[in-house]
Amino acid sequence: MVKIKSSIVVSVVTFSLFFILPAFCNAQIAMDKVFAENTIINTDNQTITKSDDKKTATAKEKNDIQTEKKVHSPQTLKEEQEEDEQDMMEKALDLLEVADNYWEKGDVENTLNMLDKAYALLLDTNGDPAVARQKDDLRLLISKRILAAYSSKQTVTNGKASEIPLIMNPDVEKEIRSFQNYERDFFISSYQRSGMYRPIILRELKKAGIPEELSWLPLVESGFKILALSRARALGLWQFIPSTGYKFGLSRDEWSDERMDVEKSTEAAIAYLKELHGMFGDWLTVLAAYNCGEGRVLRVISRQHINYFDRFWDLYRQLPNETARYVPRFLATLHIIKDPKKYGMDLGKDTEKPIAYEFVKVNKIMKLQDIAAKIEAPEETLNLLNSELRYKMTPDKEYDLKVPVDYVAKFNLVVGEIPETEKPGFVSSRMVSAKHRVKKGETIASIAKRYKISPSTLSSYNNISTNKKLVVGQKLRVPVVQVTRVAKSKPDTKSKKKMSSLAETKQQYKVKKGDTLLNIAKRFDVPVAQLKRINNLKSNSIRVGQLLKLSKADTGDASDEKSDVSKKRS
Repeated sequence: MVKIKSSIVVSVVTFSLFFILPAFCNAQIAMDKVFAENTIINTDNQTITKSDDKKTATAKEKNDIQTEKKVHSPQTLKEEQEEDEQDMMEKALDLLEVADNYWEKGDVENTLNMLDKAYALLLDTNGDPAVARQKDDLRLLISKRILAAYSSKQTVTNGKASEIPLIMNPDVEKEIRSFQNYERDFFISSYQRSGMYRPIILRELKKAGIPEELSWLPLVESGFKILALSRARALGLWQFIPSTGYKFGLSRDEWSDERMDVEKSTEAAIAYLKELHGMFGDWLTVLAAYNCGEGRVLRVISRQHINYFDRFWDLYRQLPNETARYVPRFLATLHIIKDPKKYGMDLGKDTEKPIAYEFVKVNKIMKLQDIAAKIEAPEETLNLLNSELRYKMTPDKEYDLKVPVDYVAKFNLVVGEIPETEKPGFVSSRMVSAKHRVKKGETIASIAKRYKISPSTLSSYNNISTNKKLVVGQKLRVPVVQVTRVAKSKPDTKSKKKMSSLAETKQQYKVKKGDTLLNIAKRFDVPVAQLKRINNLKSNSIRVGQLLKLSKADTGDASDEKSDVSKKRS
């Protein structure tokens, strides 16, 4: 019985503790919370009541808020951003150093990989202009390293970066349809002519180690016409303008223009294409730059604020229309050449054959026509081989003349019998410009119309876009061509007088004060009766400013008329 009572007591006590202890704990937590709200533990383990030092706590909170504001101020953020950008550029420089190590080991592929990674760090050019400029400079440095890497390859270039992708898209399909229809004859005739020149071009392409597909570029450029001349003064198979021709070693003088020399112009074109590939690393972009100039393409790329080595299709819509068509046109050519039957094109079985020739040295002025007649060779063949000769005659200095192989022996036998001709009267021209100050409302088109030149001529002469908005007061140079003719020798006095008389009689004369019909007739050796007849004059009276025709062409032989008059007088 006692044991039972003890059990009951223990149970009651346990049950009571089950309810009392949580309540006690909650009370203790509440007390601790109240105590914490009213005190702060100091570093010296001294308890300070907040109510006694309220002002100190408030001041501390204010200092914390001010410190936080200071941390996130614009100046601080700018400094942090500049530090991040500097760190990024340092990482890029580290990658550049790694690339240099690969380069020293001759590992071109890993060199290019490291350079690509370094470049990827420099894509964002936003932020401080000074830092952005540093990024641009670093990008240019990396670009030059990539140029060196590509230029180091002496064999045929391989890999993704060097291939010309045979892309098919709506723009290429459009150019294929053009060749299939209204340009069909042009394409077929160009293909036939290609046989004369492609063996030379292929030989040089293989030697340079660049894609052989580029041998079809002259079809797009010139239709494989060696004398093709564009409106922009681009000349020859590869359509060089004078300045680019000079840059790549094509000389021009009064006798010859090497832009029309097949071998020399091909070497120059390959050198230009290789230089462009070193800049852009993408053959389609290279072709765009070949067409409109690397400066134009670089300006388009810089406006995008993205990777310097953009691919052609990233730039496509921002390039001039002619250039935008140029690359799809080239790709269309490759598609048709690869499978002409697929596109319904019958290109014929055989193309024209190249002409085998040898060089012979000459040192006197001879017409190609006379040379061809003497060696009994086709004149057209001799003209084609020596197409760089501007006047179809050899110069007055030592010159390497191309002669068909089968006619070299005969040329050596009869060269002394070929007549020497006189130096032609060369036509020389020089470009002079007038200055024009832009007025309100004037445009490139209106100014060009005023000076009777094309807007493209005016814009290219001033290196500005045709659609560029002009600024009032801006100075433009307006090109004016003056042509002068220089003859080798002066004609004798008699022939000179005859030529002068003929030239004058084909002109008009404006009557000046004091002139009479009689003295005008004597001055130009024209009978008075003839002057009256061709000018419908009923009397001898004329007025100042009147235009009198002096031509004899409309009246027959003047000398016969003078003879008739003298006979009547006698």
